[in-house]
Formats: sequence, C-alpha cells, structure tokens
Amino acid sequence: MGFAPAGIKLIAGGVVAGAAGGMIAAWSKGLGLPILFLGLAFAGFSAYFFRDPERDKVFAPGEIACPADGTVMTVKNEGTPGITVVRIFLSVLNVHVQRAPMEGKITKTKYTKGSFAIAYKPEAATNERNLIRIDGDYGRFVEIEQITGSIARRIACYVKEGDTIRQGERVGMIYFGSQVAVYLPENVRVLVKPGDKVEGAETALALW
Repeated sequence: MGFAPAGIKLIAGGVVAGAAGGMIAAWSKGLGLPILFLGLAFAGFSAYFFRDPERDKVFAPGEIACPADGTVMTVKNEGTPGITVVRIFLSVLNVHVQRAPMEGKITKTKYTKGSFAIAYKPEAATNERNLIRIDGDYGRFVEIEQITGSIARRIACYVKEGDTIRQGERVGMIYFGSQVAVYLPENVRVLVKPGDKVEGAETALALW
C-alpha cells in the first residue's frame, strides 16, 4: 500500500505535530495532549484518504477498465450524439486516484473552471473539472473527467498530451468527495448500472 504524492507531506505534518504535542505534554498536559491527539488523528486520516493501492489486474481483450473507485450514479446519453456517459461518485472513504481505462495516447487534457456543487448532485456536471482523452488502436477512444466536489477543490493530473499510457496506470487524483465521468462511444457494451460499487483498475466497466 502506497500513498499519493500529495498526501505524504500531510501525513508527515500530522506526525510532526503529534510529536511536538508529545514533547509539550511533558511539561503541560493540558496543552500538549490535544496537539498530540489532533496531530495523530490528522496523520491517520491523511494516510487513509491518500492511500494508493497497487492494482495489477490484467483485463481480457476488449475490456475497458473502470477509472475510479466509487458508486455508479448514472449510465446514459446526456445529449451528445453517439456518447454514453457513466458517472461515478467518490465519497471521502473511497480511493481517490484515477487510472487509465485503456491503453493508448493522451491526445487531450482540458481544465475548466466551474462551480462547486455537491459531487453526487446533477449540477456537479458543471463543477470545476479536468478532461483527459485517451486514443487507442482501431479508432477507439475514452474520455474521463475529474470533477471536484463542494469540500476540497483541487484536481491533480499526472499526465500530459502526447504521453503513452498503459491500461490501469495512474492518471490523476481528486481531493476529497468528488465525481468521475467516463465518456464512451455508444457502440460499447456497458457492464455496470446505477448503484453498483466499482474499483479503479479492478472492475470491467464496458466491452468494445
């Protein structure tokens, strides 16, 4: 079990604060113990939230990997002809690292400013977001969109245009409660439905 890069500093900060609180408690328990407990609690939460487990599943030919952990919200066409959108809600308890659904080349990354609605509400579709497009062989493509929630408002994108990516490889992270949208050609067969629990680079999302 590893940790996302952004979380390491936060974990270390909590541990340092806890250690400082322990030293202060040697001469003032009333002051030191709260710092000790808060520091360790912060470090523990950060370690849990920023966990980044290894995912080494090998998918069958034609399978599209799910890019995120969470709960499927909707599977439908949202107005763009020929595109099916799968929306996944990530609670603060889910792993928040996103992974590539397919092997290919990053042909587009696009950051868009927006609002900060609660991630599981329909209006979250216009929240601050980052789109990543992957193009593969035979004209196949998938787009994933990292969407912020209402609490924390930061998106990390680990890839850039021109990069070659493997299926299941890490492409980014969203901080705290958030949403991931997956844009698929309508000719794929989606294997999940609303309410399903899914895991990034573990669950088969769809079939070509």
